[in-house]
Order: sequence, then C-alpha cells, then structure tokens
Amino acid sequence: MYPPSKNCRGFTLIELLVVIAIIAVLIALLLPAVQAAREAARRSQCVNNMKQLGLAVHNYESANQIMVLQSMFPSGNYPSGMNSGFSTGGASYSWTVALLPQMEQQAIFNAFNFSNYVWDTGVAAANFRANTTVGYTQIGVLLCPSDGTSTRPIEPYGTKSYHCNLGGPGIIQAWSGTIVAPRAWSGNAVGPFGFSGVSDGLSNTGLFSERLIGLPSAQTATVFVNSVNAKRGIFPGPDGGTFNTNDPAKAMAFVQGCKALPGTTKAGNTQHIGHIWTYGYPQFQSNYYNHFGAPNSLSCINANEGGTQNGRWSIATATSNHSGGVNVGFADGSVKFVKDSVNLPTWWALGTRNGGEIVSSDAY
Repeated sequence: MYPPSKNCRGFTLIELLVVIAIIAVLIALLLPAVQAAREAARRSQCVNNMKQLGLAVHNYESANQIMVLQSMFPSGNYPSGMNSGFSTGGASYSWTVALLPQMEQQAIFNAFNFSNYVWDTGVAAANFRANTTVGYTQIGVLLCPSDGTSTRPIEPYGTKSYHCNLGGPGIIQAWSGTIVAPRAWSGNAVGPFGFSGVSDGLSNTGLFSERLIGLPSAQTATVFVNSVNAKRGIFPGPDGGTFNTNDPAKAMAFVQGCKALPGTTKAGNTQHIGHIWTYGYPQFQSNYYNHFGAPNSLSCINANEGGTQNGRWSIATATSNHSGGVNVGFADGSVKFVKDSVNLPTWWALGTRNGGEIVSSDAY
C-alpha cells in the first residue's frame, strides 16, 4: 500500500458551515416559490372542479328541457317530490344529489334511496333510515384541494367545498340567486327557472362559489373572530331586520355590524358549513352561500332570525384559502377569481339573477 499523499486534505469545519449556510439560504429562497407553485396547481384543480359543476348545471338544464319541456336549474334542496315525507322541516336533499348523473356519478345516484332520510338522526321510524352508503362516499369533484382541513364536520359523512348561490342580501331581496330553495318550501314567488330566468346576464350572475369546510362541533368553542379559523365559523350578529325590505342601507348596516364584532366573539356554529354533501337546509347554511358580505369576510347570523343556526337572510360568506379572493363559477360556465376588495354593491349585483343591475367586466 502507498502512504497517503501529503497534498490530500479534507474540508475544514468553517468551509462546511459556509456550504451549509449557502444551502440553507437557497432553500429559504426557493421554498416560497415551491409553495406558490403547489398552490397554483391546487387553485387550478379548484377551478376545474367548478367548471365541471357549471357544465353539469348546463347539462341538467338541457335534460329537463327534453324530459319535462321546462328549462330549470336544480333546486338548492328538495323538500318535496324527491323526498316526500320531509317537506315541513326543510332538512332535505341537496342540489349535489340532483347533479350526480351530470357529474358522471350515475352509480352513486342510483344507490341513493329517495324514500329514506338524508342522514342518521337516530330515529327508528322506517322513513328515517339513513342514506349512509351514499352519504359516506366522498365525491372528489366537490372538494377544493386548497381547503387544507384534515377533518370532516360530521364523520364519516362526505363533505363539500362548493356552495350554490342563494342570492344577494336577503334583506334587500330573498331567494334572488340561481340555485335556491324551491317554492314549495320557501314560499318563493318565483317557480322553477333556468337560463331564461337570468335576465342580468349569465356572465355576471354567480352560480357557485367556494366556502371553507366547517369544523366538527367539538371545535366550535375554539373558533373566535380573531382566530385562524374565523372564516370557518358562523357568528351571532346584530339585528339586520327582516327580509325583502328592498333597503340597501339596512343591508350595509348589517355588514358593518358584522365586521365590528369584537375579536373575542365566539362562533355559534361551525359544523354546518358543508357538513354533509347530500344535505340541503337553507337555515343551517349547509349548502348555500350568498352575496352579502365581501369574499373572505365573516359569516354572521341575523339576530332577527332568532338563533345561531338560522341563516336564510343572514351573511353566508364565500371563503377560500386562496390569497386575496375566491373563485366564483358563473351561470355561463366560466370561473372567475373575485378579489376580497370587490366593491360591495358590485358583489351584491353579481349575486342576483334579475336585479337589473349593470356590472362592467372590469368592476371585479
């Protein structure tokens, strides 16, 4: 064996530390770019999901024109017909069930028993048997990958990130959106309607938006106005007055009152947001959002409705984990990113199907 060369030497400790420091700096510089790229991919998938939902609505409307000779959107919930026997309480099947065939989920649609209840209430009566087989199934297209939650509001039921548009501020005009509670349940003066009923323009009328999934009821006590999960909560708000008053000033006052809640205000509810994807109930804001408060602002219950779980003309906000705004699917099938800073009357106008407002494309 040859003796080691005197010219052969290793790295000194200082050189190693310098190299490690350089690598650490490079990682620190690259990590935000990597995270931004991942979020861009998640946001792109979210947009694609919403486009599929928009296309499903178009196919649903076309199918109804052929089958029943009437142009119509799916109802927000189905308290009659599809689930006779559950027409009084409002707790019923969601628009998501109606759209299953148009989302290439015919097998799951066929497995849904419309003679049974939506979920397990613990009631022993035969017609309260739950649709657990379908309810436990998680539909991938209904989830936004940017949501980030690792829990479901009510395990093991599947949940959803996308909610249908109930309308602008209910204080001004209730049920003014595109996929709303049916007339049999709400007393809404407008019967079934489709694209012909959207006189404000399909490209300026919301159909769906994102809403961050709620948390299990056990975590409600941890959700405050100033907490990281505030957007997943529903807070007791001020008295916003009754619905259909056609008074924008009252609507604006309610929004300002919601924004002014102290940071220590605790959520009255969180688990009802998207809690069961098959479930529809306007009072619990379970599958709806509305164009009342600005995107990513607080959701507040109108004290006039009496309770921390009611919300037909309260603030059910579109929320997301995307930076600076939310994705909104419009009635023409397009998906646009609406900023949190959108002018509030413009946001209200995007929520109504026939309010007569004029909104330019550069206003949001």
